Amino acid sequence: MTTTTVTARAVLLDMDGTLVNSDAVVERVWRRWAERHGLLGDDVLKVVHGRQGHLSMAILLPERPVAENLAENRLMLAEEAADTEGVVPIAGARAFLEALGGFPHALVTSADDTLARVRMAAAGLPLPPVLVTAELVSASKPNPEGFLAAAAMLAVDPADCLVLEDSEAGVAAGLAAGMRVLGIGPRAGAHGPTFHVPDLTGVAVAARDGVVSIALPGSRV
Repeated sequence: MTTTTVTARAVLLDMDGTLVNSDAVVERVWRRWAERHGLLGDDVLKVVHGRQGHLSMAILLPERPVAENLAENRLMLAEEAADTEGVVPIAGARAFLEALGGFPHALVTSADDTLARVRMAAAGLPLPPVLVTAELVSASKPNPEGFLAAAAMLAVDPADCLVLEDSEAGVAAGLAAGMRVLGIGPRAGAHGPTFHVPDLTGVAVAARDGVVSIALPGSRV
């Protein structure tokens, strides 16, 4: 088996689909939303992963006023936070986070702060020391703002950051930030990440002298 080793000075982690498998909740909530608006659930689910909800709504209902999308998004976030059935960690996520330890790393998610904390707790995962959530950015992925903000908060050059992402929007955001992207899972693989693994199982982390080395077993470059 081929092993690729990647080095970085900071690791920036998406949440849903990267650390936490919340697909069951996302599907329930967004299929109900699709039904309310006369849309096909399968079509809606092709859009929503990785983006803030109001941006997904703007894509799916382009004629609707922004204020309505923002208002409904607040309700959707509360609905998602109240539903943790089926929320589980991505394979290998807990060991990966624990191995990062005190090394600079951040959670960069399209969820708001409440939903991020609820889902990480439901999956039994420790929170990174820095959280960049929806409230802290003016533009959703695929805009790179969230990743650039996390790099600035950690005082690390974007080129020295490694992003972990699962979605088309997230991969695009990481690359647009000038960062290398490790794609996690089947959604990411189709969208040109720098590296790709099926999950975090067996991904080994070693940190020394301000640099982390991440060994990716069976990765695709």
